[in-house]
Parts: sequence; C-alpha cells; structure tokens
Amino acid sequence: MVKVIDKNKTVKIMTRRGRFHVGLCQSGGDITEKLTKLIPAANVVVHNFDTAEELHRQYRRSYIDLLILAIRDDVSWVGDMIRRIKSQTLLQFIPLMVYAPGADKSLIVNCLNEGADDVTTEEWDNGIMSAKAMMLVSRTQRDLDVNPSSRLPGANVIEYEIDKRIQTGEKFAVCYADLDNFKAYNDYHGYIYGDKTIRITSHIIRTVVQDLAPDDGFVGHIGGDDFVFIIPPEKIEPVCKNIISTFDRMAPFRYDEADRERGWIDVPNRKGEMERFPILTISIAVIINQKKMFKHPGEMSHMMADLKKYTKTLPGSNYMIERRRKY
Repeated sequence: MVKVIDKNKTVKIMTRRGRFHVGLCQSGGDITEKLTKLIPAANVVVHNFDTAEELHRQYRRSYIDLLILAIRDDVSWVGDMIRRIKSQTLLQFIPLMVYAPGADKSLIVNCLNEGADDVTTEEWDNGIMSAKAMMLVSRTQRDLDVNPSSRLPGANVIEYEIDKRIQTGEKFAVCYADLDNFKAYNDYHGYIYGDKTIRITSHIIRTVVQDLAPDDGFVGHIGGDDFVFIIPPEKIEPVCKNIISTFDRMAPFRYDEADRERGWIDVPNRKGEMERFPILTISIAVIINQKKMFKHPGEMSHMMADLKKYTKTLPGSNYMIERRRKY
C-alpha cells in the first residue's frame, strides 16, 4: 500500500509489501503517482514538504529513506533547499535526488555542489529511477555503518549478514573476538595508541579470514575492541589459531620495553586503586549454526554473551566453541 501524507489529505494506493518512506518537495507538476511504482516490492509512504523546517518536523515523527526534489518550472529555490536540508544534523545523511527533466548544466552543477546525491534530467523512467533510489539508500546505509577506525562493516551490516545466512539455512560459525585488558591499556597509553592497536587487530582478523575463508568469510567491527567474523565451521580451528598466534606475537610490541619485559602495567581501576594488568590478549567465542538451530540473530547473541564472559575468564588468548544446545 502506498500512503501519500499531505498537509491536507491522505491517499491510499495498493502495492505489495514493506515500507519505503520518501520525502517529496515539488513544483510545476506532481510525481506522486509515479512514486507509487518507484519500489515495486514496497509500501511507499510519501511525505510532502515545502520547507526544510517542515521536513525536519516530519522526520522527527517518521524515519525517511529518500528525499526527492521535483522541478518542472521555477528552479530558483532548489539550491537553497538542498543547502538548508544538508545543514541540519538529522537530515544531512538522507540521500537526496533532484528530478529536473530538461534542466541545463548550470542547474546540475549547482545541485551537486550544494550536496545533492543525484540529479536526473531525463523524463521519468521507473526502472532507472528505482535503481538509482535503491543504490543511493544502500550506499548511504553502507557508508554510515562503516567503523571509522577499521573501515569494517558495523553492527547493522553484521546483523544483516547473520540473519541472511540463518534464513538460507546455511551452516556457519559466528565468532566474537574482543581484547582482554584493553580498557587498562587504553587508559595507560591514551586513545591514539588504543586506536592504533584496534586498527592492527582489525587488520589481523581481516587478513586471516580473507586468506583462509576467501569465498564465504565475513568480518565486521561492532565497535571498540569488539569484532565479529563469520566462517564455515570447518575453518574455526585454523582461523582462530592463526588470529591468536599473530595477535600474541604483535601485542607485546604495543608496550614500552620495560613494560613488555615485566609483562604487566599498573593502572588505577574503577575504584581508583592501582591494579596490575597483564599484556593484551584476545578471546574468541564461537557459536555454530547447524541444522537450522537458530531462527534469528538475537538467539545467537543471547548465547554468545554467556560464552564470551566465560572465555574471558581464561588466562591468555583463547577461543571457545559453544557445545550446548540452544537455550
């Protein structure tokens, strides 16, 4: 179903499933009917707006996937509109398309300079417009969900990847890796050294997974010192052992020579008392999805939390495979 949300009325038109929210500002014509066919497999919800402030109010009530500025006659307002939208924190990351059939080069350049993500000057072709819309939305979601330190996919992409494999009935292993004593290390050396260590760790995990599971491996970065990688079950031992051995060779050299030879650092704990923390190690908790054991990522996450806690109680770097049935 397509809902057109106007200041004065709501029109309903039938389509298939899902929801796709479009913010629409237009002059000199009406492309609402065209938008009903923009995403064939979705219920398109069109939010009409005339000002950036009005769009801002609508966005606070309902998430918007895509913005379209449609122009047929007066083009004088469009540059300012784009600039106002892109200047607002809540709105600046929404992909923005300009639909201006017959527009000249100067308008195209102006729109792109102001921050438009795409400018279409041909008459409406639903196949092309649909492909552009989905490309812009997918690219925005991808770029916003990339960790700035590691350049690896973030939590949303990780959840999507796990869910995709669950739904296809694939047999796979989810491995949750994080660093032991990283907070103490970060407090002791500072965030610049901490961030560098995170980037090195991400490089180790990514390289090992790419080398040993090149066809079906996946690596993501939840944030901080927490990583997730997905591999075939038969690759668990070689991948985890290689990650651990490489990390353990690297970690001591992230310390000063005196600390490295001593094997620990003294850092105030949360109570303000000095506490001894050993050299960084890495813990990997592993859960295997087999015989369609799990129905959604949340079930795996629940079991992973307990296994992760237990694995981190073990001395040194370790990996631990969950052997219990789903609970």
